[in-house]
Amino acid sequence: MTARGTLRVYLGAAPGVGKTYKMLEEGRRRRERGTDVVVGFVETHDRPATEAMLEGLETVPRRDMTYRGAAFTELDLDAVLARRPEVALVDELAHTNVPGSGHAKRWQDVDRLLEAGIDVLTTVNVQHLESLNDVVEAITGVPQRETVPDAVVRRAEQIELVDMTPEALRRRMAHGNVYKPEKIDAALGNYFRVGNLTALRELALLWLAGKVDEQLDRYRSEHGIDKKWETRERVVVALTGGPEGDTLIRRAARVAARTKAADLLAVHVVRGDGLAAADPARLTRQRLLVESLGGTYHQVLGANVPQALLDFARGVNATQLVLGASRRGRLAQILSPGVGTTTTAESGAIDVHLVSHEEARRFAFRARRPGGLDRRRRIAGLLVAAAGLPLLTLVLDALRDGTALTTEILAYLVLAVAAALVGGLLPALICAVGGFLLLNWFFTPPLNRFTIDERENLFALVAFVGVAVAVATVVDGAARRARDAARASAEAQTLATLAGSVLHGDNPLEALLERVRESFGQSCVTLLERDSEHAPWQVAASVGAAPCTSPADGETEVPIEENVALVLRGHALPATARRLVEAFAAHAAIALRQRRLGEQAAAAGTLAEVDRLRTALLSAVSHDLRTPLASAKAAVGSLRSADVDFSPEDTGELLATAEESLDKLTRLVENLLDMSRLQAGALALTLEAVDLADALPRATDDLDAAVAISVPEELPEVTADPALLERILVNLIANALRHSPPDRPPSIGASAHAERVEIRVVDHGPGLPAADHDRVFQPFQRLGDRDNSTGVGLGLALSRGLAEAMGGTLRPEPTPGGGLTMTLSLPGVR
Repeated sequence: MTARGTLRVYLGAAPGVGKTYKMLEEGRRRRERGTDVVVGFVETHDRPATEAMLEGLETVPRRDMTYRGAAFTELDLDAVLARRPEVALVDELAHTNVPGSGHAKRWQDVDRLLEAGIDVLTTVNVQHLESLNDVVEAITGVPQRETVPDAVVRRAEQIELVDMTPEALRRRMAHGNVYKPEKIDAALGNYFRVGNLTALRELALLWLAGKVDEQLDRYRSEHGIDKKWETRERVVVALTGGPEGDTLIRRAARVAARTKAADLLAVHVVRGDGLAAADPARLTRQRLLVESLGGTYHQVLGANVPQALLDFARGVNATQLVLGASRRGRLAQILSPGVGTTTTAESGAIDVHLVSHEEARRFAFRARRPGGLDRRRRIAGLLVAAAGLPLLTLVLDALRDGTALTTEILAYLVLAVAAALVGGLLPALICAVGGFLLLNWFFTPPLNRFTIDERENLFALVAFVGVAVAVATVVDGAARRARDAARASAEAQTLATLAGSVLHGDNPLEALLERVRESFGQSCVTLLERDSEHAPWQVAASVGAAPCTSPADGETEVPIEENVALVLRGHALPATARRLVEAFAAHAAIALRQRRLGEQAAAAGTLAEVDRLRTALLSAVSHDLRTPLASAKAAVGSLRSADVDFSPEDTGELLATAEESLDKLTRLVENLLDMSRLQAGALALTLEAVDLADALPRATDDLDAAVAISVPEELPEVTADPALLERILVNLIANALRHSPPDRPPSIGASAHAERVEIRVVDHGPGLPAADHDRVFQPFQRLGDRDNSTGVGLGLALSRGLAEAMGGTLRPEPTPGGGLTMTLSLPGVR
């Protein structure tokens, strides 16, 4: 069986940092060492330095493919497999193959090479990693449609970061070493801004750091290394769910802050039986506090708390562990060393901080846990003891001659066990003491006296009392744990239902409050908030009947934060239910905070978009208004000059210049007005049947340009607004004229498909990258296939908006042989 090849990935933060160059450099180095190296696919982007590195390396010819009339070249996987080199160089791991290829993605081609035992060197940018795709789009505003699963890159045996500072990359671009001169200004002003490049660089570094952590953990696991390696400070704080947790978290955060880039982790150990007494509401609030301080919250399962804490700390390679001082009494600490002492003794190289807190002084005031049996069973147990003792004594007295003392002791023991099983500790204790006295008086020599002559009898009686008390204690403890288990199960089920309803609802806050109302049978549940301590309460959210306007309006108030409270109206809740309500309240606070953050993000996004459009509009319009105004003013000023006598021809030319300039201003103002009406939804449409054989010539006549038109005679009419359709066609044809070379003018074709008619405006200019196909329709943009010196970038944006308003679509496609084809699809007349 052939061993799988190894994968080496060159990771970059942005195009142009030198990934392909480094890959080729490594390929040349390996070839010089005698390794059989071939180039499967390398994209040089016409960069001289990269092309120079490619010289001398054997290259497997690419596979020629045709798609929608256009020619493409792809990696010839079969040819590389047939060549069977030791190492193959394959560029652009996230590339999407042309339809009809053997695999949809290039990373699948690479995986096939690895399966064949061929080592592969490849490249990828951080924006193409699937997990970071949305983050990169939020930073740069550019969606990335070509992605590669993170797992594919993480499986690589080697990942090398090809790094470059933003300033150095921008200098490289300015010198023409990345893009062609006509694209440099647009790139530097958009994707390659310093802020964008800095953020992308940080993403690449953090992603690679996570990969390095995985490799380190795997190495330590494979080699059985339990001792921590202090590669980075990691501070773990242990939480019990007690009130001291806030103090411990802040102390641990201060410890972590002393070291740059230290990690803060909070961990809560859940008992193996799931019956821990931790307050879920308090744990939720403490989780929020940890996350607000930049840390992470974790829960682990373990019966042995110290061992579970240390296992977690060693698992995350922690360097410091923060624990709270014990809240137990002195006697309890003498009998058992406790979590803090045990953890410190077994921590090894991990530094343990035992932090004192106010709660450490309050162990004596903790409430006693109630018994496990209810009142009815305790009363039944007392009745068993009260009725059983005299009845059993009468029976044994009647059978005195045929029974021994041992039998009589066992009979009273059975009665004591029965009382314990029915009523718990108190009835069993009463039965045991009463049975002891009755045995001593009636059946133990000397009779009718509370004395015992034989030591064996004394031991038997004492053992009898001890067994009865032990059985009763076990029964009471089992009942208590059963009650705790039932309560924990009910709380877990309720919280699970809560999580499900919130996750599946469009309004998580209202869904959560409705779940509270249903679970606890309330008529109204209201979340109140206020700006300050003395400000009036305001309703943040409410479900049920009329909302409560203040905490005094309800039967139950649960304070969440200083100025946030949950109020329930309907009936008072028992103390056992309040703990679960507090957990709901903590989740409500989270949902409210997320809603506020969402509203702020939406408002900020809207303002940013408005500001972006305003800036782009001012920048574009300032040029496009100034140029025709200056031309018109110069022409009119010349005509009004008394110093020069113009011939009729010169006068006509100046008037034509002024008229042309004013026409440009008129079109600009009309486009701006139409765009504003379109975005406001106030554009009036008059849809009717339009014959393209008449509409297309009128559009070309407006531009006074020679454009080849091909319209079949049997082409059906389209449903459109004639004036707006002409505006669309004029904009599309003008755009094509600006970019088609003089010897290859644009052309217009039309065809019918099902119930729609497609109009194609074809140019043979430089074309447009696929990544910019959507951006080309944004207002005030100048990209790729458009003139970067004229026009405010409204033509295509307005054309798409008008087309969609008439029930049509407008989409760009590559022109076979180079260029761009704008396809306008409109509904045909039925």
